[in-house]
Amino acid sequence: MNKNLEVVKAKCSQVNFEKVVKLENNYLFNFIAKFVKLLNPKSIFICNDSESDFNYIRKKAVEDGEERKLSIEGHTVHFDGYYDQARDKERTKFLVPKGVYLGPNLNIIDKESGLKEIFGIMKNIMHDRELYILFFCLGPANSNFSIPAIQLTDSSYVAHSEIILYRPGYEEFRRLGNYKDYFQFVHSEGEVKDAVSINVNKRRIYMDTEEDVVYSVNTQYGGNTIGHKKLAMRLGINRASKENWLTEHMFISGIHGPEGRVTYFAGAFPSMCGKTSTAMIPEETIVGDDIVYIKKIKNKVYAVNVEIGIFGIIEDINPDDDPYIWKVLNEPNEIIFSNVLVTEDGNVYWKGKPGEVPEKGINYSGEWYPGKKDSEGKEIAPSHKNARFTVNLKNLDNLDINYDNPNGVEIKGIIYGGRDSDTLVPVQEAYNWAHGIVSMGASIESETTAATLGKTGVRKFNPMSNLDFLSIPVGKYIDINLKFGESLEDPPKIFSVNYFLKDSNGNYLNKKTDKRVWLKWMELRVHEEVKTINVGTGFIPKYEDLKKLFKDVLGKDYRQEEYIKQFTLRVPENISKIDRIVKIYNELGPGVPDILFKILEEQKSRLESLKNKKGEYISPLAF
Repeated sequence: MNKNLEVVKAKCSQVNFEKVVKLENNYLFNFIAKFVKLLNPKSIFICNDSESDFNYIRKKAVEDGEERKLSIEGHTVHFDGYYDQARDKERTKFLVPKGVYLGPNLNIIDKESGLKEIFGIMKNIMHDRELYILFFCLGPANSNFSIPAIQLTDSSYVAHSEIILYRPGYEEFRRLGNYKDYFQFVHSEGEVKDAVSINVNKRRIYMDTEEDVVYSVNTQYGGNTIGHKKLAMRLGINRASKENWLTEHMFISGIHGPEGRVTYFAGAFPSMCGKTSTAMIPEETIVGDDIVYIKKIKNKVYAVNVEIGIFGIIEDINPDDDPYIWKVLNEPNEIIFSNVLVTEDGNVYWKGKPGEVPEKGINYSGEWYPGKKDSEGKEIAPSHKNARFTVNLKNLDNLDINYDNPNGVEIKGIIYGGRDSDTLVPVQEAYNWAHGIVSMGASIESETTAATLGKTGVRKFNPMSNLDFLSIPVGKYIDINLKFGESLEDPPKIFSVNYFLKDSNGNYLNKKTDKRVWLKWMELRVHEEVKTINVGTGFIPKYEDLKKLFKDVLGKDYRQEEYIKQFTLRVPENISKIDRIVKIYNELGPGVPDILFKILEEQKSRLESLKNKKGEYISPLAF
């Protein structure tokens, strides 16, 4: 027996100890023992893939006060601390050895001093708490895509969330035996009061991509603690960069075409840009909503959903726009709500939910009533704008049949979207892979809304909707995406969409339901079943094809005047966008591939030529 197991044996029952021994993995034994010594838990619970073990954690979450039962069977609510409501970007850092440069966008700390700091905070931090050790599989088990992962945490809420969000991995670890290339996550919520982390000034989230370890302490909020989500995504991006595949911030949906055909698309959208509504589009099917692994297999592109659940923003979810999610949220299922308002009868209210705002309840600030203010005089909303729900995908009526296919699904199209009021047309197709990656993916901008920053129209650069989660320099990331498609004979088509285009009076030119038509058009384009118009920035739909689709899909007439307004090429705005993007990449310094500047310069040249010939605002009928 590995001598390191003695320290584990001293902290857990014989039953739990036997679960560890069965794993027969010395790398794992050494890792567990190292942190048992550091964290010094009062006891240890080892979670295998059994329902009884999952039930133990569900029960503990309620007993510990980290979750409270609600009126609907299976529903619970969790409250994070008042100042622990979002990802802590300032204190989320990469542990980097001396001499390693990750570019200006990544937050780093010297590895040696960073480890010394966080180990100092973590020393004996679990002396009066139970340590939960859980095993998961990122991607389907026993698959070319699988990455096994281990989580150490003293938060029953975090453990429960991961049971919902990820595929069980204990048996995968047993199958792999003495395997070392797994992801490792160590978390402690630290000292708590009323089941809430209180030392948020000592909140730290440190990532070591060399050793594939993430450390998180003095926080409960899911984005800082649920290790296999965006924290694991950073490890995945780093690993993928070395192994010629992609880890992307994308959904996967099956778009249903003629005669029962299903075509799979992956799509990347920044927050508040329509990602969830696209992934959950009526009459289509969902494979995943957030993170994907993408690989080349036999000269084709396949992808899997890394997760098996949704940790989704609940604000504005309603039965008209989100019928599938609404149904799940209102029937007996295993769901954890977080930072919503709970009424006396055990029901929940969130901002944007149909109906009257309750007159009182309990939320993340404690007892709540209209007009309540915090210590700084700021009015407290009934539900936090970042309030969430955690649910397993298996509860959704629109789940795709291939959601857990170990071979993945073949990706035929990739969609990039942003929030743009004045430049891009509602849908267009790139000329080729490189043009799409550069002019659509690497050029994503998203305008802020008043709800997010208090100031509208500020354009935030967000290549592939992944800027916040990169663990490698931006230029290298763009280059990897470019090279990924170079060797493919028939790479996926790349599209951009924009649901937020406005006219000169500030009126939206897209209806919320129009995206169903854009998706159907893209599905037909993948199979070359409709023709296009070349407008210098890519290919746009022909009016007659959209007219037919609007009638077939939405049962409505689509007027030529609408088409002209939506698909007029706005030359000055497009040129300004190119200038902004080129300036950003120039400021990033060395490492940005030359082809990016070449493709953008060629597009600008085409636009200037069109302006000289046809004017600044060009009707699609003029091409």
